[in-house]
Amino acid sequence: MKKIFLLAVVLSFVQLAHGQSKYMTRTGTVNFVAEGPVKDDVKAINNQAACVLDVATGDIVFQIAVKSFVFKKALMQEHFNENYLESHKYPKAVLKGKLLQIEKIDFSKNGKYPVVVNGEMDLHGVKKPVNEKGMLEVKDGKIFLNSDFQITLADYNISIPKIVEDKLAKVADVQLAMELAAAGK
Repeated sequence: MKKIFLLAVVLSFVQLAHGQSKYMTRTGTVNFVAEGPVKDDVKAINNQAACVLDVATGDIVFQIAVKSFVFKKALMQEHFNENYLESHKYPKAVLKGKLLQIEKIDFSKNGKYPVVVNGEMDLHGVKKPVNEKGMLEVKDGKIFLNSDFQITLADYNISIPKIVEDKLAKVADVQLAMELAAAGK
């Protein structure tokens, strides 16, 4: 009986320690700008990006509801969802990957670390390998992730109609900012 109790206690601590290795958010921010030569304020923000990072393994997942991008112009938002990203068919954008060299990060103390995420992005029904740089900051028990990168629209079968090709860039600039807290906190 004592062995069973001891095993249960050990398993509880293992689960607790494993749970503490995961950090997450549901309120991350993703901005993008895709302005062409003719400026038309083609930019949007999404403050509902989800992210889970397992600091023990480096496994990381970002997930964004495409419809959660907000534009200044309602018509632009409608075209974005209906014509370009077709959010009714492809409601989410997902990046799954690993933070490389996670073992070099000391999560027990405040500090900043350059990081690389190697994985796969699923956007508009197209899965492509990605390898993006960013900055990870450990600060007062939280993890802050920031990255600036570009997405070539044609790589994800996002076509630009001839009528607006001067207003839309073929490459979108993306800025990502996440504040992750220990799961369960």
